[in-house]
Amino acid sequence: MDHQSTRGLQQFKNLVGIKFQLYNSLFTSLPFHRIEKTGILLSLLLNNCEEGYKKKQSPQEIIEDFFSKHTTYRLPQERLDLLFRFIQYIERQVVLFDALEDASFKAVNDLGGVGTLKHLESEVLQNNKQEELKNKLKKFAVSLVLTAHPTQFYPGSVLGIINDLSNALAENNAVLINMYLQQLGKTPFFKKQKPTPYDEAMNLIWYLENIFYPAAGRIISFLKTQFPDSVSEHNPIIKMGFWPGGDRDGNPFVTADITLKVADALRGGIIKSYYLEIRKIKRRLTFEGVDVILNELENDLYDNIFIPGQRTQLSKQGILNSLNTIKEIIIYKHNNLFLHLIDNLINKVHVFGLHFASLDVRQESTVHNKVLNWWLLHPPLYLQDMQNFRMKLKLML
Repeated sequence: MDHQSTRGLQQFKNLVGIKFQLYNSLFTSLPFHRIEKTGILLSLLLNNCEEGYKKKQSPQEIIEDFFSKHTTYRLPQERLDLLFRFIQYIERQVVLFDALEDASFKAVNDLGGVGTLKHLESEVLQNNKQEELKNKLKKFAVSLVLTAHPTQFYPGSVLGIINDLSNALAENNAVLINMYLQQLGKTPFFKKQKPTPYDEAMNLIWYLENIFYPAAGRIISFLKTQFPDSVSEHNPIIKMGFWPGGDRDGNPFVTADITLKVADALRGGIIKSYYLEIRKIKRRLTFEGVDVILNELENDLYDNIFIPGQRTQLSKQGILNSLNTIKEIIIYKHNNLFLHLIDNLINKVHVFGLHFASLDVRQESTVHNKVLNWWLLHPPLYLQDMQNFRMKLKLML
């Protein structure tokens, strides 16, 4: 193992492993009866499993031995209840570990190493490949398609706790960490009812708003800053796809109404993201000539997502026109002050438009079979039907 790998492993142990043991002990002693008791019994179960494994006991023997030695539970339902609580507790331990990894990511990983944008920059400059990079990015694009299953993601409430807990861990704020761990202990991970396709989509939109939206802006801004004119507005190099709400083949409960609701939720999500960013930008861009345009844009975005029945005409190009006008005013009248804020938002609008992600629609295979079988049974009508279909399609377009 080379020096860099050894150093990274040691950093991981210090910032994740040791801290996990520290905060996990805090988690074990949370002042909630069921959590406290579960945490203590889980530690005893761990020891029992290790000892039982050495004695070559079967899993059933290990569990039976645990209940006999450390609990008074004799009824099957009581034992199942405790085992289920163990699973719930371990889930929260995983969340704590995830939050610690997030908080220490920059320290553990080499953000300028091989495979990073910083490394790409140094390679391009060192080998004088700027023109080749520009030509490559004219056609190159990364398509990220988000899919989800109810067991593969946390609910929005838990995602929010992970985000806040990660920030508190990064700052070593023990008071906040303790509060968030208590909140985590009292927050359910799963609803009693199975999530609908719309629920799945809304959970996944959280990642679009909180992860991909800011990350895409940073990536495009970095490339444009280091290599001006390398990224064309016609090919922003990052494209987002979205399956929940459109994938009928993966979920038979997806209907046309669900697809429309998800598409509208995606539109609402990106408009809300623009709106919140405009609100932040207004705190810096208080200049004459700029404030009026920002206010108008903020009002248009607000009306489109918060006022029922008041959705105004809004287009990607319209937003870009407003932002480019602001950009010109800042350049020619205000010495480029805070220009990067507008550039960053312009980059995001080029990537996400007013749809956030393209909704991939796949039909369930049995429906295709029914259509093909019908056509096979009505061959004389086939050509006429196709011609009528094309006529209707032209009228619709």
